[in-house]
Amino acid sequence: MRHMAQALELTVGERTVRLSNPDRVYFPERGFTKLDLARYYIAVGEGITRALFDRPTTLERYPEGVTGESFFQKRAPRHLPEWIPTGRISFPSGRHADEICPNETAAVVWAANLGCLTFHPWPVRRGDTEHPDELRIDLDPQPGTGYGDAVRAAGELRPLLEELGLTGWPKTSGGRGIHVFVPIEPEWTFPQVRRAAIAIARELERRAPERITTSWWKEERGEKIFVDYNQTARDRTIASAYSVRPRPGAPVSAPLRWEEVEEARPEDFDLATMPVRFAEVGDVHADMAERPCRLDAALELAARDEREHGLGDLPYPPDHPKAEGEPTRVQPSRARKPGTPGSPGGAGR
Repeated sequence: MRHMAQALELTVGERTVRLSNPDRVYFPERGFTKLDLARYYIAVGEGITRALFDRPTTLERYPEGVTGESFFQKRAPRHLPEWIPTGRISFPSGRHADEICPNETAAVVWAANLGCLTFHPWPVRRGDTEHPDELRIDLDPQPGTGYGDAVRAAGELRPLLEELGLTGWPKTSGGRGIHVFVPIEPEWTFPQVRRAAIAIARELERRAPERITTSWWKEERGEKIFVDYNQTARDRTIASAYSVRPRPGAPVSAPLRWEEVEEARPEDFDLATMPVRFAEVGDVHADMAERPCRLDAALELAARDEREHGLGDLPYPPDHPKAEGEPTRVQPSRARKPGTPGSPGGAGR
């Protein structure tokens, strides 16, 4: 590493990555700088590149640090080095974009120099962007609930996944929630993977209706864990393992072994502590992609829900085109009652 005017050059593997303004403070509460961020990603490089490898990735950028303005960058930044590959993905609108695929630690550090704190990879590889190879389950605590409730939900999710022939790999979200990734064979489309996620969520809700919900409308969720099935919709991404999250303490999304989930706490894993853990135990999700699962049983559960209980699709996010068979996106409190003007069956039709 040699000093430059207002910059450093970092040797990362076989690459040299320029780091401008290395002393810029990114996390004032902890005093962490851009250089600290870069060193963090070097320390966990093997883990985060495993999580991002060949995946088109959206960059969540904070050029001035967590207290400044931020934005999501989907398209590859200008002046992208020729050694960083891209993957072309299609949005629900039909438009497409070439997104960065950080396949080596140097690419992660290059993005960190742009102020990227969090990496949001698609659940596909750039060689086949129409068939996800991960089913991602987001256990999202609602107001009145917390991480402990997400832990309990994860404990109920694990045996359900096993019943369906699926292996889940848990991690902290870096906030109050828990993410569980399931590696799958890339044989199913986005709608099919989402259908499987809905079936899993519904079965989890049936087993613990007082604590778990699939209600898309916030007003109906109550103090429960929301299983956010729409994280499997096209163009929805989840922060990668090892990503730093834009919160004051510089927490990170930490991969866990199942036996660690109950005792772990989100605050245990941050920009300072994760490199220590990584040096001691390595990437505990290192083997994830080597054990892909099949969705047949989950999709049969979805078919049975529809056949026996009349349970079809659930609403997509508001920016998605209307899907065939999708229910109304009007939140219940705003839906007009039958017989009123403008409502189904009313005088306005």
